[in-house]
Amino acid sequence: MRFHGFFSFLILLCLSRPLSIQAWSITPTSRPVLQFYNSETRAKQPLTKDPAKDTITMYTCGPTVYDSAHLGNFRAFLTYDVMKRVLQYFGYKVEHVCNLTDVDDKIIKKANEMNAKDAKEITLMYEQRFLRDLDRLNIVRATHYPRATDHIPEMMQLITNLQQNGLAYETKDGSWYFRTRAQPKYGQRLVQKNQGDDDDTTVINNSDDDNNTDKEHPADFCLWKAFKEGVDRDDLAWSSTMISRGRPGWHLECSAMSRKFFPHTLDFHGGGHDLKFPHHENEIAQSEGAFPDTLPFCNCWFHNGFVTISEQDTKMSKSLGNFLTLESACPTPLQVRSYRYLVVTSQYRQDLKFTTESMQASSRALKRMDKVWSTLQSYCETEVGITDYKDVDARVQAQWENFETAIADDLSMPRATACLFALIKLAEQELKSLPHMELDEPKKHLLQSIALVMRKMDQVLGVFYTVPEDDSASNGDDQAACHDGNTIPERVQHLVEQRKQAKQNKDYARADQLRQEILECGFVLQDGAQGVTVMPVQA
Repeated sequence: MRFHGFFSFLILLCLSRPLSIQAWSITPTSRPVLQFYNSETRAKQPLTKDPAKDTITMYTCGPTVYDSAHLGNFRAFLTYDVMKRVLQYFGYKVEHVCNLTDVDDKIIKKANEMNAKDAKEITLMYEQRFLRDLDRLNIVRATHYPRATDHIPEMMQLITNLQQNGLAYETKDGSWYFRTRAQPKYGQRLVQKNQGDDDDTTVINNSDDDNNTDKEHPADFCLWKAFKEGVDRDDLAWSSTMISRGRPGWHLECSAMSRKFFPHTLDFHGGGHDLKFPHHENEIAQSEGAFPDTLPFCNCWFHNGFVTISEQDTKMSKSLGNFLTLESACPTPLQVRSYRYLVVTSQYRQDLKFTTESMQASSRALKRMDKVWSTLQSYCETEVGITDYKDVDARVQAQWENFETAIADDLSMPRATACLFALIKLAEQELKSLPHMELDEPKKHLLQSIALVMRKMDQVLGVFYTVPEDDSASNGDDQAACHDGNTIPERVQHLVEQRKQAKQNKDYARADQLRQEILECGFVLQDGAQGVTVMPVQA
């Protein structure tokens, strides 16, 4: 469909105008019951809390801030965003905690490679990059983003509780482990076991590979890693009167921080499918073992599918080296919005294929929606005669009700998106006839109804927004001029120097890795006879 003349003018006029309408509190009179798939029960279950009285508590696993998050990671954060938006859409207040892992083997390795005096030089940089990308994807920020290193005392107390309950023990080197044999159902809460499997098969095959021969059982997982000279860092080591110098294991921080913010049973806990075991299974063991007065640890576990890439539908992963950052894969605002649209309109529990074709389809859909949306806004600049749900056009009412039914049914976003596009088509049909027909009251009422309900739907979808500018490549006084007059951050200069040293040492694998890190910072390298030229990535 094409708009000409008057409608082209309207599009230009309305692109920057907010939608002014007085009826955003209008809701359907009969609303569906929210139900969500629980990974533990493997069934959908209704949410029975009262939005007028109860606050929903949600804990989700956040990034390990040693590198940029990739598109697969952001699928999880977009899933959390849709769930939170749906809960808020239906009137719930949501308190959301998303942890930041800033102590980890990978962080130690990265800090040592970069000769960082303090590991926080690394973690704070990637933390800010992560938060910047959340904003660019229009992800509603969590209520709290606690750092693991700020909650070491809580982790030590949790180990103490487990030891007192007979569930934790210390090995000769000063490490601490969880005694899995003392929990009969360990390894069976989130992982489906096959009939006839040996009791330990699943657990042993997924146990921590730390080569500690002092463990009581191969399935026992690490709570606290003893300090190793020449490997660990002084700035990432702690001790207490009971616990030897070292650092927390992978799973401990989430149990400790969720307990600090939510001392009672969690409503929701989320993560990717790969976190079911061992991470979430171990969280359950720790939390319920340390605090047996608070059972269960969580009422509903939700897990999103992977983002896959290539013809083989391989999971996008840093360990496989096939990952794409938001910066490298989506250099333009439209592409950023297109990735959000691609993810939020998918079925969150299924894997999602990331391809050039899928992104192009998302971009086309957004352009079509933007064209209708910007035109419709002009009809809402004057007083809208819609003050109650029954005043909404009946055809629009039907799609609105279908939309709410879909999002309430375990975030059935493909069905919900179909309702939105039914309104887009209806609007296109009406707008197409307007150059030849007068805008009478029935048509105006219909278009205003569509605009109102599209705005309601976008409270969940979050696709009509302006992507914030990415100013990461120009950051003030700590920059030096590059070849063409642009500036490069000190961080990039440091990486360029490291790459030069790696090439001199003939460590070409490391040099390639550093080139990729420089690209993720928004700059490309061009090797020439006169040396290396550093250039900003062109959008």
